[in-house]
Amino acid sequence: MCGLAGIFHAAATGIDTGLLRRMTTALSHRGPDGEGFHVEPGVGLGHRRLAIIDIEGGHQPMFNEDGTVAVVFNGEIYNHADLRPELEAAGHVFQSRCDTEVIIHAWEEWGVACLERFSGMFAIALWDRGRGQLLLARDHLGKKPLYYGYRPDGGLVFASELAALALVPDLSRRIDAAAVDDFFALGYIPDPASIFEGIRKLAPAHYLLLDRKDASRAAPRRYWSLGRETLAIDAREAEAALLDHLDRAVATRLIADVPLGAFLSGGIDSSAVVARAAGMRRDPLDTFTIGFPGPDDERPYAALMAQRYHTNHHTDATEIDYIAAARDQARMFGEPFGDHSSVPTRDVSALARRHVTVALSGDGGDEVLGGYRRYRFHVVAEAVRRLIPGPLRRHALAPLARAYPKLDRAPRWLRAKHTLTEISLDSALGYYRTLAKVHEERRRALLSPGLRARLDGHDPAARILALMAEREDAAPLAQAQYVDINTYLPGDILVKVDRASMAVSLEARAPLLDRDLVAWGFALPPGLKLRHGSGKDVLKRALAPHVPGEILYRRKQGFAMPLAEQFRAGAARLHARLMGEAMLDSGLFQPDALSRLVREHESRRFDHSTTLWLLLVFEGFLAGEAGLVADDAKSLAAGGEA
Repeated sequence: MCGLAGIFHAAATGIDTGLLRRMTTALSHRGPDGEGFHVEPGVGLGHRRLAIIDIEGGHQPMFNEDGTVAVVFNGEIYNHADLRPELEAAGHVFQSRCDTEVIIHAWEEWGVACLERFSGMFAIALWDRGRGQLLLARDHLGKKPLYYGYRPDGGLVFASELAALALVPDLSRRIDAAAVDDFFALGYIPDPASIFEGIRKLAPAHYLLLDRKDASRAAPRRYWSLGRETLAIDAREAEAALLDHLDRAVATRLIADVPLGAFLSGGIDSSAVVARAAGMRRDPLDTFTIGFPGPDDERPYAALMAQRYHTNHHTDATEIDYIAAARDQARMFGEPFGDHSSVPTRDVSALARRHVTVALSGDGGDEVLGGYRRYRFHVVAEAVRRLIPGPLRRHALAPLARAYPKLDRAPRWLRAKHTLTEISLDSALGYYRTLAKVHEERRRALLSPGLRARLDGHDPAARILALMAEREDAAPLAQAQYVDINTYLPGDILVKVDRASMAVSLEARAPLLDRDLVAWGFALPPGLKLRHGSGKDVLKRALAPHVPGEILYRRKQGFAMPLAEQFRAGAARLHARLMGEAMLDSGLFQPDALSRLVREHESRRFDHSTTLWLLLVFEGFLAGEAGLVADDAKSLAAGGEA
């Protein structure tokens, strides 16, 4: 695992090597084992290396035989050993056994089409002097990050993290009003946007191809997407095929020249990975678990798996001060990021890094195999929508939903307000409501008039609606999965795991997000994934001989401590932060609304913990070293130009 940075200008101008070195140094946590550079007129490539495979021969930048093609690369190409013989048969000569060299020869042989051949996680920057082209590319699902921005002179800069681009002096870092709205709506900023207007994220399964002969700004292009077919397969065939897919994915991710282990949360997905990985190794597998005080501690469940598979099990306990931890989010992510499970994810990554350099994770099982509770609700809601005509839903259920009390502290079966609201909406909007962290009415109450004016009709739901429309003929479960695989997975889950693990120089690998397994799982008939109200049914049945039933069929829980009571106990600290200099000077929020939110939460009238956490994270971004220029924030809030 590594970090990359670069500078490109079609006019073949000189490269600021000092800037390139500073950008690369900002990524040193991603690659503590060494650095490398390549500079020629108009092109500068920088690389930080975390050595995993071919430790002696895998240094970057790496070149072809005559030095005309150079590449810097972050990630792993898991099928490089399968591609190598085909390339050798075509006449290519390899000097190393590193997967990076396969990228070079695959580009020479297949051009941009090589991206479709790779199975792995990657962000690639490849310069081909002979063609005069720079290729920037990101893996199919978005496991590895790549940011870029255009400078006033038309040059391009790019890097693995925002921290590196924050060092570019003439790159616009004005806060993007729509990104602020998206953050409070979703808890993260979805691609292609970042918090800054002048910096973009390359989306998953996309590439940029810049040509020295064409100085215009290149548009990102998609090279892969999920299929539309549904497999004709029965339950037993699916269970056997799932284990075959999982075994192949795990086996390729066990290849490393450094110590390797696995996260073990006590849930189904990490247990599935550990069960298959432990059986493929001669030596005991190292496993890692973080626990929390209270009834939701998962360590006893993780211990069941560790004992069954005789792993070298490492555990730790943590009590997190989330009010303090919010300040660290900007340093780790470079922009506001609201998934509070990122805090213990960093803790378990730090625990793992004391023993290994690579850790397998169970990420992706919910999106690929239908595990989220919201999928079950969406399928039921769609069935209800089919029974009740749209006008009746809008004119009868919607007013009833508005009149129904919120009842935050009532038993779950009495909390019908959200249910009625979502059923009253059309399919896509209903599903968006299940994803939204802070709904529009509350966001508008929090944001300043100047910031609201700059939104110019922006709607965070629009992307969800567009993705649903792309699969309007699909089953409800497939629609919801398609939305999540294109938004929540790359925007939240994979960002969380990448930044939290790389902050401590740990490579995280996700077998359940193997490209072929994802495509196969997505194409399964919905009834094999969601059955009798239970998600991931095919996985549970396939794992029944290998994972204890206490794990397979226990209630799903999140990987984090609850926030509500901690925020009530720390209300004075919370109020001081939200009414402090960073928030008030920014002019982005309405102070009375912020203060009222804290009071209502402290009094137990409402549970505002999600909104308060997002506000704390944003305050940490404003107060921290995230590249914010205060005058830009004030200009944005006032509706003016910076």
